[in-house]
Amino acid sequence: MSEPVTPPFGNFPTAFAALDVHADLAAPVADALKNWDVREAAAAVLFVDTDPEKADTAVFCAAYDTPPELSANCVVVAAKRAGETTHAACLALATTRVDVNRTVRTHLGARKASFAPMDTAVELTGMEYGGITPVGLPGGWPLLIDEAVAAAPYVLVGSGRRRGKLILPGWALARLPGAEVLPGLAG
Repeated sequence: MSEPVTPPFGNFPTAFAALDVHADLAAPVADALKNWDVREAAAAVLFVDTDPEKADTAVFCAAYDTPPELSANCVVVAAKRAGETTHAACLALATTRVDVNRTVRTHLGARKASFAPMDTAVELTGMEYGGITPVGLPGGWPLLIDEAVAAAPYVLVGSGRRRGKLILPGWALARLPGAEVLPGLAG
């Protein structure tokens, strides 16, 4: 394990380069970081160890002195058209809400779009509920990112598990496989 680092915000007991703590990440997340072709982005990702009982956004931000406007939530959506279901992930700041019914539905060309059921999101991503992250999503999934997330200097997201979070630059999120920065995704 590497030496601890100082994160750009928050009050965390420990922080490390995420590439050095594979065992603390969900398998899809560790694999994605290891194989990310944008090495500068992968190297910029930090892992902060946190209490899984404090994983929900409001509780987390209060416990770790993290500004909600630098915390982003990753939600899985199911879009349906002509009997086919397409899954995608949406990433928006915790202070906003994803516009699933209009922006996401229209962008994905679906007749109907909604948040995927929790058990479906967990099964398809291989991540824990409350820790789903844009890093390590299933191949071929669109990752819709609100422009405010991509513009942020750093953003906190899940680690694939309820224990721990990732901190990375907004520009790095926009370089993830399948990522599309979408104006008006959240408001």
